[in-house]
Amino acid sequence: MTTTISAPTPARPTIKSHLHPTPSWNTADHALPTGREETWRFTPVKRFIPLMRASAAEHARWQLTLPEQVSAKTVTLDEAKAFSFDPPIDLVTAMAAAGSGDDVTLVSVPPEAEIDEPVVIDLEAHGADVAGHLLVDVGHHAKATILLRHTGQARFAGKIEIHTGEGSHVDFVSVQDWSEGSVHGGQISTLIGRDAQVRTIQASIGKGDVRLNERAEFSGIGGNLVQLGLYFSQAGQHVEHRLFVDHNAPHTESHVDYRGALQGKGAHSVWIGDVLIRANALDIETYETNKNLMLTEGCQADSVPNLEIETGEIRGAGHASSTGRFDEEQLFYLRSRGIPEADARRLVVEGFFLDIIRRIGIPDVEERLAAALSVQLSAIEGMSSTSVLAKAEAE
Repeated sequence: MTTTISAPTPARPTIKSHLHPTPSWNTADHALPTGREETWRFTPVKRFIPLMRASAAEHARWQLTLPEQVSAKTVTLDEAKAFSFDPPIDLVTAMAAAGSGDDVTLVSVPPEAEIDEPVVIDLEAHGADVAGHLLVDVGHHAKATILLRHTGQARFAGKIEIHTGEGSHVDFVSVQDWSEGSVHGGQISTLIGRDAQVRTIQASIGKGDVRLNERAEFSGIGGNLVQLGLYFSQAGQHVEHRLFVDHNAPHTESHVDYRGALQGKGAHSVWIGDVLIRANALDIETYETNKNLMLTEGCQADSVPNLEIETGEIRGAGHASSTGRFDEEQLFYLRSRGIPEADARRLVVEGFFLDIIRRIGIPDVEERLAAALSVQLSAIEGMSSTSVLAKAEAE
């Protein structure tokens, strides 16, 4: 089947702000961060420096499981730039694009196709520096689920971009399931077409350090974006998700719900949520929320929601952020009904995450995330070692 690279969206006005670095494909345009920059101040920069140095990084070898009608091919870096609406915003991503060179993978879903099975893209790496550049193009009025999984042990820099056509329905699921010692940095950009329904799901559940810039904008009116996320951070681990939603078209919607759990000394999570409502983005609605559970002492969760509003003619805009221990009212309610404290504590946390896990719709992924959650909770003193919900369902 012949595939073509669709034309990029028209250029948007540059955002001049300390929150928004100037995008560029040229690595020389991105300074090596010191940690004092606004966009790096929460990050342990030294851990991610190896991703920013010129080296003979291996090209990512994506393992593709493509349903009928879906195709893939290799395109050049120049072709990828012509396709792109969102150039790299930091040195990690610029190095990923440069390191991949002309070995860019383009996965295409044709217009009006209804794909019942997920499009599966696996990256498994072991003991290597890896650079990856991946494009996904979903045609107009198509329906598809894209699953991207990262496993193994590596230092990986990635540039990922998804285009969704007019009236399409797309689920994009990205799972970071790295082994201990891994470092993963990069940029995931999503372009939402006119009247498209797009849902992205990010899950950072492994043991490696992760720093992802997740960016989205609209190529037409009426687009709807839902962004769900969950992450676990263990002792000494850094997990960072930085979201930016650019409402650059009227009658668009975005809703963000990210949830994290931290345990162990030095566990650190960062969630930055930034929504820009441009002057022409009339009658839009947006809401973003981030919730963090501190399961043990010695953890740190940084959560910073932002709204940048250039017009008052909107339906609604808001954000919420919370970080804390167990909800004592929920624990009291459960214990007052005869549930032991250890089971009650586990039940509260399971409900906190399974609300998102069960909305994914891919059984294999849901099972893996539930298993990762179980491993996290079983190691905590004072909490049941077995799943309360699973036990109840079995009965």
